[in-house]
Amino acid sequence: MLAEAAMGIPKPLRGLLILLFLFISLSLLLTMHELQQRASYSSDPSRLKNPTTEEKQKQKYDHLILGPAAGQGLSDRLQCDGLKALNRTSLPVPSQVAEVSDKISFVTVFTIYNISQSPSMNEKVTVGKMSYTKQERSLAILNVFVNFIQVNMPRSDVIILTDPASEPSINRSGVTLLPIQGDYSREKLMLQRIRSYIAFLQSRLEELSQNQDHVNHYIFTDSDVAVIDDFGDIFQKYPHFHLALTFRNNKDQPLNSGFIAVRGSHEGLLKAKIFLQEVLDVYSSRFLKASRMLGDQLALAWVITSHHSFDAKRFTRHEAFLNEIHGVSVLFLPCAIYNWTPPEGAGQFHGMPLDVKVVHFKGSRKRLMLESWEFYKSSSDLFDMLCLILSSGRTKYDF
Repeated sequence: MLAEAAMGIPKPLRGLLILLFLFISLSLLLTMHELQQRASYSSDPSRLKNPTTEEKQKQKYDHLILGPAAGQGLSDRLQCDGLKALNRTSLPVPSQVAEVSDKISFVTVFTIYNISQSPSMNEKVTVGKMSYTKQERSLAILNVFVNFIQVNMPRSDVIILTDPASEPSINRSGVTLLPIQGDYSREKLMLQRIRSYIAFLQSRLEELSQNQDHVNHYIFTDSDVAVIDDFGDIFQKYPHFHLALTFRNNKDQPLNSGFIAVRGSHEGLLKAKIFLQEVLDVYSSRFLKASRMLGDQLALAWVITSHHSFDAKRFTRHEAFLNEIHGVSVLFLPCAIYNWTPPEGAGQFHGMPLDVKVVHFKGSRKRLMLESWEFYKSSSDLFDMLCLILSSGRTKYDF
């Protein structure tokens, strides 16, 4: 009967009616499936205590959850048998690294927030045998950040840019606290970070004008990164860049602001300061609503990709390249090596490159950073520690 009725309808309209019928049928099937799932949960409450794999992925855990290591079978990726690395590159010991006359300093922004403003700051979490409040946990991550640098780039020092009103309790050799005035509130911290970088570069320019006997290069990073191999040779390997950024094949956020290298020459410092000032201006004018998160990366991407000479297709290739942006020579380094992030529902899904230099424990991966250092202390095996990271990377942790 339906077919007979349809015969009298023009062909174009008949096609639309068929599509509409199929859409309604599919919607009804999906609705019935959802109702069946709800009924199943109602009749079997234990399913809430034993969630599905999809539900587990949304949970956060207060301990490491190990799973299969990504990248199995790929020749240029780390291969693991449990927590034992099966393939390794030859990491040079510090005495074998070629002597470089130029000094390299790591610079990070860190501040302590007033715990009286947030009662939850006193709540404790346990990592291994240690329990931390939120403030203590932040300091523990900062100390691990320093630990990895001192192990793998022992000739480098660390400079912490901080709020003069903040008093981070870190008293270690090779670490300098440098107070810089500004607004370090959580809502403005990313914006302030760029301002602090600019103020720091200005102070280095003034110092360099008085003492030009040696060059000091700078690596600006987040404090939740682990330096796992010496990469100080980038300043010799790529002698013509002023500033270096890390990129990934991500259309909306191709650049990660957690790693910025600056050549310590007068021209390098000046050009980097000019470049970051432009990023700050774009941030303030276009992306201020994202001042708490992502605004700096959006501003970076806008400054780079809006330049007439830039080809964004280069972000899809796994190789370093140079590009001049508004008179600044910018070196683009692949995140997979210089800013690798353990996947947590997003990130690099094809395992860990054998030549990775920096691991970035952003977001809730910070527990994994503390656990990784404890594992390294007990094993003294860097590649086995990388297997721990790789096997834990897809789990959401409690902070």
